[in-house]
Amino acid sequence: MQSSYAGYRILLVHAHPDDETINNGATMALYADRGAQVTLITCTRGEEGEILVPGLLHLASSNEDQLGAHREIELKEAMKALGVSDHRFLANYRDSGMMGAPQNERPDVFWQVDIDSAAGQLVDIIDEVKPHILITYDEIGGYGHPDHIQAHRVAMRASELSTWKIQKIYWNTIPKSVIAAGMAAMKEVGSDFFGSDNIEDVPFAKDDSSVTTLIDGNDYVDKKILAMKAHETQIALDGPFFALSNNLGLQVWGHEYYTLVRGDKCAPFDDQGRERDLTAGIVV
Repeated sequence: MQSSYAGYRILLVHAHPDDETINNGATMALYADRGAQVTLITCTRGEEGEILVPGLLHLASSNEDQLGAHREIELKEAMKALGVSDHRFLANYRDSGMMGAPQNERPDVFWQVDIDSAAGQLVDIIDEVKPHILITYDEIGGYGHPDHIQAHRVAMRASELSTWKIQKIYWNTIPKSVIAAGMAAMKEVGSDFFGSDNIEDVPFAKDDSSVTTLIDGNDYVDKKILAMKAHETQIALDGPFFALSNNLGLQVWGHEYYTLVRGDKCAPFDDQGRERDLTAGIVV
């Protein structure tokens, strides 16, 4: 990888605060640290998220409905940890909740937004930032959450509508081989973290052949972990998978995988033929 990425611009489109850190935290920290302009767009404030901190349960949508405001603070702290200064909300769209939930029908949720309308808002940002690279979800939003699917649709539509040509577009992915290794390790310690022994039951696990790009962000794992800690209501760092991760190695958090859907795959490649640099082939 290059030592400097000054002049390169990367735009990420995510559904809720914490999605960016889980999926792309090491990548964001790496490119930001080496000089790239990294811009994060978050489509909702995650008002319907499950709260993992007992002392903050009063913030839930079923109680005071103040979780969104709290997660704005969490996101700000996470971005500080990753070294990303340009982070924005797309608008005032509300978290839609899980697929099939009553919240899906609220008129103010992201799931109900007109695609072209929301895409138009994102086009304004694209025209301003002029990103060389766009990162978002695949067509099922990774695991089927309405807001993830909608974020994918809006991001891809905006890339079509914008007069600015985004040279490379990536979708987040995780190869089955990596998930299978995690499942086996969890099973050894008696945990059913994944809820199944069958890799086919894990919706976000993709065939290894779909992975075009691997970013090795092992040098930035500490920053990613700090960002995950900032999302305290959503990420339990004392859970079984985190406890086991030290034994699985830094790559559990430092290796982040992508599928290139626009642009050409370019060297440098790893020993499996996967890109090692998002900016490879980009003309600045």
